[in-house]
Amino acid sequence: MASVYEVYNIIKDLANKDERGMISPAQFNAFAGVAQQKVYNGLFEEIQDNKRKSIRQVDAGRDKNRVKQIQEDLAHFSKSTTLTSPSNDLGSFTKPEDLARIISMATSGDWFLDQTTSNRIQAVYDEEKIDMILQSTLSVPTEDNPVALVSQNIQVFPTSIRKIKVRYYKQPEGINPVTDAQTALLPKFGYTTDANGVEVYDVNTSVDFELPSHYVPDLVLELAKLIGINLRQADIFQYGTSEDQQKMIRR
Repeated sequence: MASVYEVYNIIKDLANKDERGMISPAQFNAFAGVAQQKVYNGLFEEIQDNKRKSIRQVDAGRDKNRVKQIQEDLAHFSKSTTLTSPSNDLGSFTKPEDLARIISMATSGDWFLDQTTSNRIQAVYDEEKIDMILQSTLSVPTEDNPVALVSQNIQVFPTSIRKIKVRYYKQPEGINPVTDAQTALLPKFGYTTDANGVEVYDVNTSVDFELPSHYVPDLVLELAKLIGINLRQADIFQYGTSEDQQKMIRR
């Protein structure tokens, strides 16, 4: 995954080159999670842009390999969970706290209701559209063809459906650089201060980005924008695309 140590040092170098001044770990940490979220959201936008090109019959060309790579990267963030509607609010389901984007939804069988089949649930994000569906005699939801309004929560119609399975992309978080285990903490450059007051990288209190290492250039670009560094394309090429040049010892 993308090393917070590597990204921080690149940002420091670029800040000095831009005569922006010293970028402290505190400044970096304030924007690291935001930058990762922006890069993550941009992956979905790239996929949608490719789909629009296909609809317009515009040859995506080299974009096809890029989309495939994005889809493979996003698979790391895919999760599934089963949600149950409370008895006092039938048809209403609380969304997972780490939900970013819903991939699919389906009914999940309840033995006590003798529901053993699973039916795909159509997701709707517009309240006006769900009203039209519910009022129509042709498209009224049934247990075989359910519909869900996704807003603050997930409201499934018909409300007799008590349990659903949701597959989704979770929000990006962090990776422990020592164990490589996933953590709910956001990316952070951990450090101690030496006798001269200089911040020294501390792997034990740091959190790496959850995005793969090939997104280092994208993270650098977003952090530079947020911090206010004037960044040129040549800078990104020089600092972000050469893994050999940027290989650093973190431990």
